[in-house]
Amino acid sequence: MEVAVNPQSLAVLNALATPHLRAAALAAVLLAPALPAPAGGAEAFDTAAAGRGRQVVEDWCRGCHLRARDRPDADMALPYERIVLRPGRDRAYFERFFREDHFPMTTYRLFENEKADVVEYLLSLKPQ
Repeated sequence: MEVAVNPQSLAVLNALATPHLRAAALAAVLLAPALPAPAGGAEAFDTAAAGRGRQVVEDWCRGCHLRARDRPDADMALPYERIVLRPGRDRAYFERFFREDHFPMTTYRLFENEKADVVEYLLSLKPQ
């Protein structure tokens, strides 16, 4: 397995005084990608899928959902940029949400790959 290490991390490793500290720091750097994201942090997302999801949203969802810069409108659904900020709105939530029917969204039947792409798009809207 090949692991890419940030050059700044290597500089820190080299600056450490003892071999034991270097070994511990290297282990931390190498294991960090395997650790879950901290609570409240942005989740990783697939950029290409997010782009496709954005197009699905533009084609099918924008008739009912406001855009972030739109004026509030009681007849429209919240902008996605606000929805993703609600507590608990993570990958698992959105995947579960798209497995269930939600009126009036039931009139728009998305394919499974489109649902997955929209989930990636929603995750891409979370602050980094």
